[in-house]
Amino acid sequence: MATFPRRRNKNGNSPAKPKNSRFAKFARRVRGQDEQPRSRGIYLLPNAFTTGALFCGFFAIVMAMNQRFEHAAWAIFVAMILDGLDGRIARLTNTQSEFGAQYDSLADMVSFGAAPALVIYEWSLRGMGKLGWIAAFVYCAGAALRLARFNTNIEVVDKRFFQGMPSPAAAATVVGFVLLMNDLEVPGLQLSWTSFAIALFAGLTMVTNVPFYSFKELNFRKSVPFIFVFVIALVFALVSIDPPKVMFPIFLIYGLSGYAVFFWRMAKGKPVSIVQTEHEPVDQSERR
Repeated sequence: MATFPRRRNKNGNSPAKPKNSRFAKFARRVRGQDEQPRSRGIYLLPNAFTTGALFCGFFAIVMAMNQRFEHAAWAIFVAMILDGLDGRIARLTNTQSEFGAQYDSLADMVSFGAAPALVIYEWSLRGMGKLGWIAAFVYCAGAALRLARFNTNIEVVDKRFFQGMPSPAAAATVVGFVLLMNDLEVPGLQLSWTSFAIALFAGLTMVTNVPFYSFKELNFRKSVPFIFVFVIALVFALVSIDPPKVMFPIFLIYGLSGYAVFFWRMAKGKPVSIVQTEHEPVDQSERR
């Protein structure tokens, strides 16, 4: 049988032979990328912590509806602890996943968005009529926008700072105020305008471009000066003495610290944007 020469490309080279499907996956790896796509699987351990945080947010809503505001506030603080643990557990056990990242954001929306808004509305803003639920909605919408922006901007934001106040800190500011006033036995209806201002402050601060220190540069595996250990011990001691009177000032100071950094940078003529100007490899585990 006659044989015919193979058709050549325009550049004169013979076409590439089709690759054996057996070895195609290895060829992709050689070409491929340094960063492998994250697994889409569902891992039990980190997502169990996320589910616990989601339950705390739901529990806070139920307690607020039953006028048990102290229980609601403590539930949100517990949700903060669980939210801080789930990502670290995922990184330690190498179980980061796209499912975990999305699930974590949805749980945060309940625990640090809807729950604090309902708590402060039921405690103090209900008597203000439309102004009350508008302030609560501004906070809730701010939390949703903050979480959406965090997920989309994580690859371009300087890791040393958060872009806007993080939603757990905003939630702690709101429910910390409720917890403090409840401890002092001050009725919420007497503090409607103060609650209004705090809800608007927390909600709007979440969607600003004000930089808030993220504490991600702290490496607990390296040696640190003795004074750091002393400061940590002092903070734990102060919180244990009277948690309601200590936690709210701490988170309020953190909420104001971003504006202090913003205006200090502006006064010094330094850039106030926290968007990275140099290429830096993205740690996909931060999304968890």
